[in-house]
Amino acid sequence: MVMFLFLVVALAVVVAAVTLAVVGGGESSAPLPEAAPERLQDPLPQGRPVGREDVESLRFPLAVRGYRMSDVDDALGRLGAELAERDARIAGLESALAGARAAAARPAPDKHEHPEGRQ
Repeated sequence: MVMFLFLVVALAVVVAAVTLAVVGGGESSAPLPEAAPERLQDPLPQGRPVGREDVESLRFPLAVRGYRMSDVDDALGRLGAELAERDARIAGLESALAGARAAAARPAPDKHEHPEGRQ
């Protein structure tokens, strides 16, 4: 019985010491400074189109519940706008190519032939 009582008291002392250390029971009563929130270190480049390497190297800093929503929204918005611009450019080039192919497939009018009705 004495041994059990000794272990309970020892356990209470250890729990109190750990609690005091975690809570910050020390000589200084000044609170810890606020930590600056992490920001995206290498955002997508502003002066040029986004390339594959830019997307592959993009790493978002962790926040309390995952990633910072504003950083992810900014990156996805930028990527979406650039993809839409590229899709429009590709569609324009494909249309121009189809027109050029159609023009090349039509036979050229012969300069020596006379139009109908004239001789």
